[in-house]
Amino acid sequence: QLQLVESGGGLVQTGGSLRLSCAASGFLVDSYAIGWFRQAPGKEREGVSCISSSGGSTDYADSVKGRFTISRDNAKNTVYLQMNSLKPEDTAIYYCAAALLRRPSLRYSDYVHWGQGTQVTVSS
Repeated sequence: QLQLVESGGGLVQTGGSLRLSCAASGFLVDSYAIGWFRQAPGKEREGVSCISSSGGSTDYADSVKGRFTISRDNAKNTVYLQMNSLKPEDTAIYYCAAALLRRPSLRYSDYVHWGQGTQVTVSS
């Protein structure tokens, strides 16, 4: 059974860093496009970053470019999201998702398999 489990969330001060992990089971992450999404209270889920199955293509939301980096460790079957220079507006539940896509996408409707999410809170 295909499963995604996020971890690494927590409480951090403005300017701090966190690294989120998305551990996959039941499938190989190098066969799927993986996306990171977030949803703040009262807001729609938005795409944050994504990586292609080959790892050769990535994309980022404008709001996180230069601060967040997505990467993948095939040996651990895990995808990471390194988040630096965090801001209060980054506070949200962060989800990872997987889909069989030719190109990575930041649209949540393109993804079929989702993790349960991990809370990130950035204090001012």
